[in-house]
Amino acid sequence: MNDRITAREVRVIDDSGQMLGLFSAQDALRLAQDKDLDLIEIAPNANPPTCKMMDYGKWKYENKKKAQVAKKKQTVISIKEIQIRPRTDDHDLETKMKNAKKFLLSGDKVKVNLRYQGREMAHKEVGAKVLEKVTKQLEEIATVEVAPKMEGRQLFVVLVPDPVKIKEYEAKAKAAPKVEDTSETN
Repeated sequence: MNDRITAREVRVIDDSGQMLGLFSAQDALRLAQDKDLDLIEIAPNANPPTCKMMDYGKWKYENKKKAQVAKKKQTVISIKEIQIRPRTDDHDLETKMKNAKKFLLSGDKVKVNLRYQGREMAHKEVGAKVLEKVTKQLEEIATVEVAPKMEGRQLFVVLVPDPVKIKEYEAKAKAAPKVEDTSETN
């Protein structure tokens, strides 16, 4: 910017976007200062480097605003964890799956941890079946991102919401209440 430009010759663009041509760095800086603008190097790797005349403070402010808008549009995906055990009862498992469904429908990833204790490690296949049951229950709205994986004393799987499957699931959910019993009962 301004005096920090080290190139001898620069290609200059004025504040309206018009190409002015090749100038020495001092002449380009003088032109910019005559218009009360800064000379900013926008393409330092070009041959010769390209500089533009603009108000640096205004440019910096506009870039900051653009970054804020981009950040607002960004979606944050968090990972929700659900803890289960190989001997988790069906009703408790059902409740945990309802929560997992809710998390997936809201756009979050779900990590299902199945933790073994003591002698349960001798029968890992029991836990694997429970985890398989969980993935089958949630496959209508999610896809498996990380297949069942053993890590120490726990087996886990990571599920990701699938937008296509979620749309189909929501369409089915809307259609289901519309089907009413039209038979007459007396």
